[in-house]
Amino acid sequence: MKIVCTTLFGLEKPTKDDLLAIGYDSSLITVTDGVVTLNAPDDSWKNDLARVNMWLRHAERVFFTVGEFDAESFEEYFENVKKLDWDYFIPKDYAFIVNGFSRKSKLYGISALQALTKKAIVDNLREKRGIETDIVEDQDKGVVRIQFGIVDDHVRMMIDSSGAGLHKRGYRPLTHEAPIRETLASAMVHIAHFKPFGCEALYDPFCGSGTIAIEAALAALNVAPGKLRNFAYTDLPYIGGQPYRKALDEALDFEDLSPMDDCFFFGSDIDPKAVESSVRNAKSAGVDKFIRFKVCDFNKLSPEVLIQTTCFDRNLIITNPPYGGRLMTPEEADAIYRRIARIYLTKEGKCRKGIRLSVISPDDTFEKATGFKADKRYKLYNGNIKCQLNNYFKLGE
Repeated sequence: MKIVCTTLFGLEKPTKDDLLAIGYDSSLITVTDGVVTLNAPDDSWKNDLARVNMWLRHAERVFFTVGEFDAESFEEYFENVKKLDWDYFIPKDYAFIVNGFSRKSKLYGISALQALTKKAIVDNLREKRGIETDIVEDQDKGVVRIQFGIVDDHVRMMIDSSGAGLHKRGYRPLTHEAPIRETLASAMVHIAHFKPFGCEALYDPFCGSGTIAIEAALAALNVAPGKLRNFAYTDLPYIGGQPYRKALDEALDFEDLSPMDDCFFFGSDIDPKAVESSVRNAKSAGVDKFIRFKVCDFNKLSPEVLIQTTCFDRNLIITNPPYGGRLMTPEEADAIYRRIARIYLTKEGKCRKGIRLSVISPDDTFEKATGFKADKRYKLYNGNIKCQLNNYFKLGE
């Protein structure tokens, strides 16, 4: 069984690292653009599916495969879809919804492919179940979400096991603001190579809803990102709830929420309501005792003040400041970028003593506004917005 993990572009390697961290061998993992695939043994794939959903910090959804084939014509596509074992994967009277994508392939036209897929599956179920009339689809019984992916004329038919996207951890309520996705916030910390419980603290001076600091704490404390939420696969009778309970028991055994003498995670915001939200979210996530949030204007957070605040001589400033098109004009965002650089970087664009800086911005706007090239940059996406994570770590004179 192939377990397919879809990611935002740029988060494929962190997702592979997630799988390696929970014990899967690199030889079982394949990485392509926006997709990380785990080849799970047939006798354990249901438990593996539950573990992957429970532990992935950086993926968006997890699917499992129904079948794969090559197709260059609609007729070939229809016949191959019809051959698959839909009678097993779609429980009797369950409704099913078809979505999908096609890239670099002769078959295109998503609406046409959706309709063709639906017809092939209906024909299969009618034949397998001896039904002469229309099949029954009762959403009250359950819904199976089917996804086709066509790349280079190769078709993969899959079923969504996650339900809501994996970035919806369950600790943060929906808002009308523009918070960073949990998966991306976690990836920022991962890519910045933050080592918790060492000689460096993490500080987000534009904490907003607290997501970056919360995700950093969850990872450091080995708290499974999926422990507070439900997954769609538990409603499928051929999988059920037992794999979920097994994965949750394992997650609870692995986490370590014992008290610490030092605090390694900090956040602040000039908006008191944002700080109140951060505190609530941290409490909901179960890590409020490990993070300190406060109301503060980032202009006052000089390296010297940071040392007094965190009690660490080294601090990683990692943040998602408000940017043009999101919460302010591009000119206002550029002014913030330049101020960040003046506080934490030297006139040569190097880090001030005791500072590492990691800032995400739309494309290369941070570098253009400040005139300082990042020591290491990563192309990422925040939803549909193309972004760049700018990492500065070289020390100035």
